[in-house]
Amino acid sequence: MPKILGVPYRRAVAAFRKAGFEVVHRGGKHTAMSNGEILITIPRHNPVDQFILAACARQAGLTIEEFRKLL
Repeated sequence: MPKILGVPYRRAVAAFRKAGFEVVHRGGKHTAMSNGEILITIPRHNPVDQFILAACARQAGLTIEEFRKLL
């Protein structure tokens, strides 16, 4: 099990912004963020599931610990 708990959608977006990602598209149920090289998609759930957050953090090139510090 990932060492991260589900967090609200806005808090997850804020953490990825701190990591250098910007919102490039806001769809109906998802938000796409990019740092120019990597594209991640975050669902607009409250809370965002811990497994989805862990997968997004890995896609972004962050460890779970690095992501937790950004929260």
